[in-house]
Amino acid sequence: MSESWWFVLTVAAVVGALAMMAWPHWRRYRVTSRFERARKRFHLRREWLEVDFLKGASAASKERGLDWQDCEFEDEAFFATDRKTGQLRAFVGLTIFFSTLEDALRDRSAGTNVRGATAVFCFDGRDWDTDGRALFNLNPFEAIERFKHELEQVD
Repeated sequence: MSESWWFVLTVAAVVGALAMMAWPHWRRYRVTSRFERARKRFHLRREWLEVDFLKGASAASKERGLDWQDCEFEDEAFFATDRKTGQLRAFVGLTIFFSTLEDALRDRSAGTNVRGATAVFCFDGRDWDTDGRALFNLNPFEAIERFKHELEQVD
């Protein structure tokens, strides 16, 4: 009877040791797999996300007296995770063409202002969303670098 306890204890110790050695590799695989799925989902839904971004951003900008005329998104997206929550975010550079509402009312031929910015998209674990937040005067890399205390870039 005492021999079987030693055998069970030895097998449990070996299995535990193997599990401890495999844990970091399994965790890295799980995180990488989750990121790859999220990235593919982002690229599949990108057109709809851009439309949602424009709706939110143009509504917010009207409150500040700006009228968005057009917006051009860059092709490349940069990804980062929130250091506290682990939430994945995507950053896409864009060029915004807008005029102030006062200029548009006074003179239809008023010049259009051009500004560079970065659009921010968030992944909630199942799907991507945006609130129309734009980080003005920063490209995606600069935005991640500026908030490096909050964000960690994902390759």
